[in-house]
Amino acid sequence: MALPKYRTSRANTRSRRSNWKAKVPQLATVRTPEGGVVQVPQNLAAAVRKGHMKP
Repeated sequence: MALPKYRTSRANTRSRRSNWKAKVPQLATVRTPEGGVVQVPQNLAAAVRKGHMKP
């Protein structure tokens, strides 16, 4: 595993960590093969619509 050449200050480490933010997934309204209507993340919409997975 590579090691950093120089020590990173505590302030720089914490400011870098604080800039990361989780995003709320884009929800899509999808009709299931059984006829129900559900909201699922956009990347799973096609699979739910085809019946490959349960919401």
